[in-house]
Amino acid sequence: MFWFKKGENQLKPYVELTIGFARTGVTGYGGGPSTIPLIEFEAVQKYKWMTEEEFSEILALANTLPGPIATKMAAYIGYKVKGSLGATVAILSHILPSIVAMIALLGVLYSFRESPIVSGMVQGVTPVIGFMLVEMAYRFFQNGRKGLGLSKMLTLSVVSLIFVQFLGLHPGILIAIFLISAYFIADRKEKAASSQAKVLVQRKEKSS
Repeated sequence: MFWFKKGENQLKPYVELTIGFARTGVTGYGGGPSTIPLIEFEAVQKYKWMTEEEFSEILALANTLPGPIATKMAAYIGYKVKGSLGATVAILSHILPSIVAMIALLGVLYSFRESPIVSGMVQGVTPVIGFMLVEMAYRFFQNGRKGLGLSKMLTLSVVSLIFVQFLGLHPGILIAIFLISAYFIADRKEKAASSQAKVLVQRKEKSS
């Protein structure tokens, strides 16, 4: 019995990865963007594999890399939970159910593509996906406001809107620019704080 429970505990993370990402793959209607709130729910709220702040950071990094964003998120989260094998389980669990469902149902749905029932189903799902994305964006905005302050957050949001929507800049390029800028700013602050600490230490040594 002891060994059974031990083995069961070892398998539990893989079972959770399989169930969680199978759900995101099957219910993620509309592609990558619509799947992000579903992955966030599984990773942050249900299984607590990471915090909401960490998820937002991973999402930003995933946007700068090539390939489907949902698959990249699955790979990272799976790797975080159980290494390379966890990443493989998460990716396969996310992809395979969708492939099976697509092969099994695509012909049926295509034959009824002109049906008002199918059209109504599509139109009914779209607002739900929109609301989920807006709700997640609001929470990310709130996290950014806490870290940067309201004025900086609003400024960066407006700048992002202008570059992406009106100037046609790819979001991945904009995210990469922000990440590099944040790195240099943080590095400069760290060096300034380090030098200031050294000065204080030297002053204490001289005074003593």
